[in-house]
Amino acid sequence: MTKNVSVPLASGFDRSQKVTAGADLKYGITSNLTLDATVNPDFGQVEADPAVLNLTVFETFFQERRPFFVQGAGIFRFDVNCSQVNCNGEGLFYSRRIGRAPQLGYGDPNSPTATTIYGAAKLTGRLPGGQTVGVLEAITQRATGTLDSTTEPTTNYAVVRGQQDFRNGESGIGVMLTAVNRSLDQRTENFLRRSAYVGAFDFRHRFLQGHYQVSGSLDLSRVAGTDTAIARTQQDPVHFYQRPGAGVTYDSTRTALSGDAGELFFSKLGGGITRFETSYQRRSQGFEANDLGFLLQADQQSWSTWFGLQSLRPTALYQIAYWNFNWWQYWTAAGTPVERAANTNAHVQLNNRWWVHGGVTTGQLGTTFCDRNCSRGGPAVRNDPYLSAWGEVDGDARPALVPYMWLNYFRGDGGRSERFNGNTQITLRVASQFKASLTLSATHNVNDIQPHGTIKDSTGTHYTFAHLNQKTVSLTGRVDYTLSTVLTLQLYAQPFVSKGTYSNVRELADPNAAAFDNRYKPYAATPGGFNDKEFNSTVVLRWEYRPGSTLFVVWTQGRADYTQIEGPRSLAGNFRDMFDLHPNNTFLVKASYWINW
Repeated sequence: MTKNVSVPLASGFDRSQKVTAGADLKYGITSNLTLDATVNPDFGQVEADPAVLNLTVFETFFQERRPFFVQGAGIFRFDVNCSQVNCNGEGLFYSRRIGRAPQLGYGDPNSPTATTIYGAAKLTGRLPGGQTVGVLEAITQRATGTLDSTTEPTTNYAVVRGQQDFRNGESGIGVMLTAVNRSLDQRTENFLRRSAYVGAFDFRHRFLQGHYQVSGSLDLSRVAGTDTAIARTQQDPVHFYQRPGAGVTYDSTRTALSGDAGELFFSKLGGGITRFETSYQRRSQGFEANDLGFLLQADQQSWSTWFGLQSLRPTALYQIAYWNFNWWQYWTAAGTPVERAANTNAHVQLNNRWWVHGGVTTGQLGTTFCDRNCSRGGPAVRNDPYLSAWGEVDGDARPALVPYMWLNYFRGDGGRSERFNGNTQITLRVASQFKASLTLSATHNVNDIQPHGTIKDSTGTHYTFAHLNQKTVSLTGRVDYTLSTVLTLQLYAQPFVSKGTYSNVRELADPNAAAFDNRYKPYAATPGGFNDKEFNSTVVLRWEYRPGSTLFVVWTQGRADYTQIEGPRSLAGNFRDMFDLHPNNTFLVKASYWINW
């Protein structure tokens, strides 16, 4: 494989040419057990991630697209904080951690955008006795930046997943083990954890002709490192040990942190027209799975209930119809209420094969508090109720042209905050050889209490908030064209603009006040703003020149600019300005030759 990439220099830009070689192995140990291995892989032919501007304390979840990790991914799945009511992709194994962007390389132009995978291997399959097994091992190379400083240490990742079915699959138990070990040095030991281990057990049992199910899991975690690294872990938004009222004590001398998580579900899966699920889930303050998993928040417990009706017999109005009702409550592990909400949704397929969906949510009912994304390590702030409504229309999937539209409206903080966002998409299919889609997404977000930073001075600590008026627009285009049985062309492009202005800066006064205006008081600060422009595109030509052997020719381009002022340009003007930015181009030619013996 050969790759040519743009390299930023102090005086401009240069080009870097790199030639590498790797190998992939697939070996069928038995008819149901497969070994996959890769050495020095490159996934440059994979579509770029969509552009986002994240103004929260929570990490953004990105889908896995790399073929080695996508294949057989279901075997390694172990959900956390996932129910019929809410599910955000959290789990004990998030393969995007392997080969991730260097954690200490932000802002260093000499640091790579992803760590190199020395090698990885996985064993997956199902044995005759009803056992499903998955074992994965990977080692990533040390990444360096300016003056050979480590931006990501050499790291070993390991995952073991095992499941045993009983009663012809009606019941089952499973285990999950993950381990991360890093070779730290003086540059990294106070920022990253040296080791991270998670062990988990899950079960499920169906009864009454398989119509009902009880399931659950128990997870244990332990991370270790220097006292500085573990102090950073305690203060991370996932944990916020320093938050007043957290129910735990922040200890700067700790060199290890342990935690647990548990879930219990009772569900009706079949029989009649009704379905339901009720669940209790809890994660202790010290539970940590982000070294190899994806966890938005520890320190949380919840009770969620989902009830649904289904009508599968066609009528004069529709083919299929579903209706559900949801109720959920969230507390911190110490018992502070953070959410209480109700929701109802309907899904109907009309006789013309179009789908219509819609729902309404009312939340923050009663006295609830924002413990995570408001003061961001400070005291929990009382919430006001909100109302949210959404609707979606999907066209008949059979014609060549398929329309789609989704709209959502949110109103909260006594009408002071509003958000409207929508997506509209057109999909074009010409026979089975050509498929194209164009998606327009737009959001107008008015947040009267957008966190604006924590300021410490001689008078104390000030948790500041501002009125944010933000507009975001993106346009995503995709083309998949099969030129022949062995030659395909894929194109992806997404321009993205998000801009906003802050005003009316205030600081936290009385976080427990029932009246909104009593929670905040004026604070003298420069409001500021932002303007984020990004463009990502990928063009992939794939030629399978012999069975199992493939040639990829890839061109990716990225353009980005971020300024701390909204600027006078309109959204259309920002889109035009984007193409005046210097492009970061990568050209890649990758050839593989399959040896079958």
